[in-house]
Amino acid sequence: MNAAIDQQCEKYIKENDLSHLVEEKLVEIFDHNKLLRPLYGAPMPEGNLGLGLMLLGLTGDQILPVDIYQRIKKKALSSVRGTVQADILKEDQAQNTCIFSTEFSLKLMGDTQQYFVDQEIRNFYSVSISGYHIAEAGANPISQLAFTLSNGFTYVEYYLSRGMDIDDFAPNLSFFFSNGIDPEYAVIGRVARRIWAKAIKFKYGGNERSQKLKYHIQTSGRSLHAQEIDFNDIRTTLQALYAIYDNCNSLHTNAYDEAITTPTEESVRRAVAIQLIINQELGLAKNENPLQGSFIIEELTNLVEEAVLLEFENISSRGGVLGAMETMYQRSKIQEESLYYETLKHNGEYPIIGVNTFLSSKNSPTIIPNEVIRATTEEKELQISNLEQFQKRNIGHAKKALEKLKNVALTGENLFECLMETVKYCSLGQITHALFEVGGKYRRNM
Repeated sequence: MNAAIDQQCEKYIKENDLSHLVEEKLVEIFDHNKLLRPLYGAPMPEGNLGLGLMLLGLTGDQILPVDIYQRIKKKALSSVRGTVQADILKEDQAQNTCIFSTEFSLKLMGDTQQYFVDQEIRNFYSVSISGYHIAEAGANPISQLAFTLSNGFTYVEYYLSRGMDIDDFAPNLSFFFSNGIDPEYAVIGRVARRIWAKAIKFKYGGNERSQKLKYHIQTSGRSLHAQEIDFNDIRTTLQALYAIYDNCNSLHTNAYDEAITTPTEESVRRAVAIQLIINQELGLAKNENPLQGSFIIEELTNLVEEAVLLEFENISSRGGVLGAMETMYQRSKIQEESLYYETLKHNGEYPIIGVNTFLSSKNSPTIIPNEVIRATTEEKELQISNLEQFQKRNIGHAKKALEKLKNVALTGENLFECLMETVKYCSLGQITHALFEVGGKYRRNM
């Protein structure tokens, strides 16, 4: 967000011929203190104007008067687009990258949403409520959808308990699902929208805009296999068709070689081509809801909705989402479903072409990548050097900023608002360690 603000500050500086102020500040901070000026360390892509690079190592409020900076900041925040993927509930249930206590993480998520409401940030999603990672950890499509929606309703309840209005924050929520190849994935979006719309309208009294569930689809990573990897593009194409026919808001198609390595330029182009060919060449995809009204789609929609609502009852009987997490209900169910899938895959009951059936004449061996793309030693050392330089030049500001951040956390003020200023002078590691002292480290229940 600060980058977006600084881009607009740079435009203002250039339009008003104030570049000399930037140079004076660079001399004051870097040259006088014998510090290296930060540079963009790669060739500029063709057609890129380099907007934002003028203020590398600086922020707009160091150059412009307070009133002008605040005006630019307000305008930038009202139009900037993006997503925060900070969904602590799926982290606990599936992805295992929790760092703070769940209670503290929820507080930070609530502060983020409250800041978005206060600053009238309408186009940036405050959380991507994610089922993708739940599915990647092994959950079947029903559990993915039920756990994700129940997590979403948990955030709604929490934000309402903090005094926010449903119509102020619901439009800032987005969802993120995985599309595997099972038939239930053909209706995952329409079921999610049906359940969400009814709950927001009848239980929470939200307006029409709040009732509209927005979701992103990424094709299934766990459906990619290291045997016959060319076949992965076929699976991804079918999963993409599910998503487009079901009216997803955005779509990510995986590269076929992600099963074994970092995608290459060639494999990424093929992944993009899947979407382009569907959107540009496939006639049926030009029609909205092309499968709507067919018997199988309507029947599946009703069956999947019923199954999700039954899972809601299982979660409610355990004290809701947070209560179920205390006994690791979601984690246990995900692990059981993952084991079941792997068992069927290995004994052949679940056929996977080129993996456990219809093997090639060479027995479809696991493909070993010719090259694994990793950062070079030079790139790593440059990043470490940049971090050291950043901390060195901000050593005076950083201590005060971190103390203020901890005080804000302890007094219950808005952490996100404070973070917007803290990140100008402190690294992610410094901020994390400071918040550990007041928010506690995550510890899984046993």
